[in-house]
This record gives sequence, C-alpha cells and structure tokens, in this order.
Amino acid sequence: MALKLMYITNKEKIARVAEESGVDWVFIDLEINGKEDRQGHLDTVISRHKIEDIKRIKNMLTKAELLVRVNPIFEGSEVEINRVINDGADIVMLPFFKTKQEVMKFIKFVNGRAKTCLLFETPEAVERIDEILNVKGIDLAHIGLNDLHLGYGMKFMFELVTDGTVDMLCKKFKTKGIQYGFGGIARLGQGLLPGEYVIAEHYRVGSSMAILSRSFCYTDGSESVDEIRKVFEEGINEIRQFENKLMYESNTFFVNNNIKVKEIVLNMGNNIVAV
Repeated sequence: MALKLMYITNKEKIARVAEESGVDWVFIDLEINGKEDRQGHLDTVISRHKIEDIKRIKNMLTKAELLVRVNPIFEGSEVEINRVINDGADIVMLPFFKTKQEVMKFIKFVNGRAKTCLLFETPEAVERIDEILNVKGIDLAHIGLNDLHLGYGMKFMFELVTDGTVDMLCKKFKTKGIQYGFGGIARLGQGLLPGEYVIAEHYRVGSSMAILSRSFCYTDGSESVDEIRKVFEEGINEIRQFENKLMYESNTFFVNNNIKVKEIVLNMGNNIVAV
C-alpha cells in the first residue's frame, strides 16, 4: 500500500500544486503553545499558521484531505477544535500530550466529526502507550521524531528508528488496528538520511503515512509555481516508483536496509563527536 504523503503549508498555490502532484493530505499547523520553548534553539520550522487559513486552503482542495494540527490540550481546546472542524478539517491532530486524560478530552471534543490523529512525541506518552491506546475513537497515530528525540536527550531524530522505539510503537498501533506513520522523508538521494532508506523503514514496520520534510521542497517565496510544481512532481514520482520496487523486495532487503540505517546514524554521532 502506498504511503499517505502529507505536506505542511498554508499557501494556496502550493497547496494546489501539492495536491495535483499527488500529496494525499495538506497539513495546516496551528500548534504554537510551548513550541518556541522546546524548539526555538533548533533549525526547525515553527509554522505560525492561523486558524483563518483553514477555510482558504479547504476551498482550494478537490481530492486531498485537510489535516490540522491543533495546540496541546489547554483551556481553549474545545473552542479551537470546534472551529477547526467547522471550517473544514478532515483530520485533527493532537500534539504533545502526556496522559490518557488529555487524549480522552481530545476524542470527546472531536466527537466523531473528523478523523482523530495522535502525535506521539513525549516520553510520557510512550511510557503510557498501552493505557492511551485503550481509549476508543483513535483513528490514526503518528510518531513525532523531532520532539520525542529531544525528550529523550538524543542527538538525532533517527536514533528512535535504530534503538527500537519506533518498532515497538508501531507494533502497538498495529495490534489495535490503528493506521500509523512516523517522521518525515526527504527526497531520494538527499538529506542526512536519504529518503530511500527512510521509506524502506516505513515499509519494514508497516507504516502507511509520512510527512514530506522541509528539505523535500523548501519554498521561501522566490520560486515560481512552475519550479515548485517540477520539484513536487519529480520528487513524488521518485517515491512512488521506489515504493513499487519495495513491494517485490525480500525480507532480507529490509533487514539489510535497517542495518545500513543504523550505520548511518552511528556515523552521524561519530562525526559530531569528532567536531
């Protein structure tokens, strides 16, 4: 089964290009509460999307679904989630939760009006995985490698792939019949961990969703729509062709790919120490 591909944007032209190029879910990111404190020192994008973006982007889409990441549970969550769903979100994602009680509130606020997606990105959520997954009404789960690796004091996001954490969580999701994914993917042949290695890991653990990373198509506003379209079409076509090959690979291929990923991540650590 082909990966569901997500792309984060609140720009109408880019959302349309992404959809036409084969992106399955356009992703609006409203999360801001606490994010500056956690990630302000890193080379990560804090989206600063607005709730008003939802209607604009929803009106541009004809086949892609609209996923909206809301804030972690706070006193205004019910109002925020109601607005997000009323304005057109097909999927609502809850980030940075730590307890079963937060998840229960989230499910109650959504109330079956949209699909629910839990973003597992705190050590506390991982430790309480079994009780959290007993909550009824969870449709999707995604492992947020960025915040989760920070929570564990790791150097690299992909250490979570190589130390067994991602494997363990995916098995839990699979047992519960919850569709799941993890992290983001760069273009094939690009990124600290090139996209082909990561995609093969998705297939190895049975993941069915991934975010196209910032490096997949970085848009700072200087590119023309045609240039952006070319990057999206080429990049997604490469992914789909690679996925077609993976469907015929043996278990040995995936074991060897996992070994190679571990080598790459280990070398990343050695290079940092050397500096």
